Amino acid sequence: MPTPKPPVLEITNLLVTRGSEFDLVIDQLSLHQGEILAILGPNGAGKSTLLLTISKLLAPSSGSIEFFGKNFDQLNDLEYRRNIALVLQDPLLFDTTVYNNIRTGLGFRGFSKSDQSEQIEAWIKRLKIDHLRDRHAAQLSSGQSQRVSLARALVLNPAILLLDEPFSPLDSPTRDALLEDLRHLLSGSETTTVFITHDQEQAISLGDRVAVILDGRLRQVGSPEEVFSSPTDSEVANFLGVENVLPGIVRDSTDGKISVNVQDHILEVIGTEQAGRQVFFCLRPEDITIWKTTDMPRSSARNMLKGKVALISTQGPLLEITLDCGFPLTALITRASAQDLELEMGTIVSASFKASAAHLIPR
Repeated sequence: MPTPKPPVLEITNLLVTRGSEFDLVIDQLSLHQGEILAILGPNGAGKSTLLLTISKLLAPSSGSIEFFGKNFDQLNDLEYRRNIALVLQDPLLFDTTVYNNIRTGLGFRGFSKSDQSEQIEAWIKRLKIDHLRDRHAAQLSSGQSQRVSLARALVLNPAILLLDEPFSPLDSPTRDALLEDLRHLLSGSETTTVFITHDQEQAISLGDRVAVILDGRLRQVGSPEEVFSSPTDSEVANFLGVENVLPGIVRDSTDGKISVNVQDHILEVIGTEQAGRQVFFCLRPEDITIWKTTDMPRSSARNMLKGKVALISTQGPLLEITLDCGFPLTALITRASAQDLELEMGTIVSASFKASAAHLIPR
């Protein structure tokens, strides 16, 4: 059996202090080759502090960070930074053409002119900006500028790509198109990506794993479905909205209705999507109605599931009911409803929800 590769980056017992009022605490976090880790949290939670620390622009007060098994303290700052690339909200392009902007980093790193040209041409095509190669940076739209910024980073073939909310200034259509292209470019890549965002849909869409930072502490790390469907505590749940996030595959899309295979259950949602597309089927727990299986009424709800009560927990004035439907499904109901249904562990019930209540996120 081959020896497992060490993590690209491993953080242990990290404490970062900025002034007298803010600390970032991370007990343990590993990043593996080729994965996309989405760091999710509200403004001021500590996301950018983590990014600056990984960039070696902020020194931790204590703890350790290792890059391919070598401690940060042993790394030459310049040599390490040549292994990373950073893309910010503001592209900060140089006062020159698109081509020369992308060329800048390659020139600093000593690539020959022929190698520079080959790499630049490849990346401007991949990011769909080849028609802009000779345009001046000042003449670009926000979306075009961010594509140039990404090309300038990716042309360097970095070991770690750091993205600090690069989509937040963009309008929705531009953002969605760029997110889709970036997802495609990073798929199968050996580049490890850390993606900072406060947007939950972006985190689900792009991240292989999601890390939640609240009040300066790393609170939970896991796959999107684990984090969104099983928050580690009530504060994480309140921030995330306790949404059900179920991996599935689009089976059919006809007349504005999509059928999705979720672990051998066919669920319906309103919209259009290509058959065969892998997606996350997302549903808020308050949009689910629970019935006794013998009392199921006629309903406009297109989705019906049978399940067993696996967990009952308190969420403020409501009860959070987790059903085992072949996959975990979480609903929020009133205490009065739970009493009427005589719910207890192991009770068999039916759950229903409208197709319009769910939405899909490509993955």
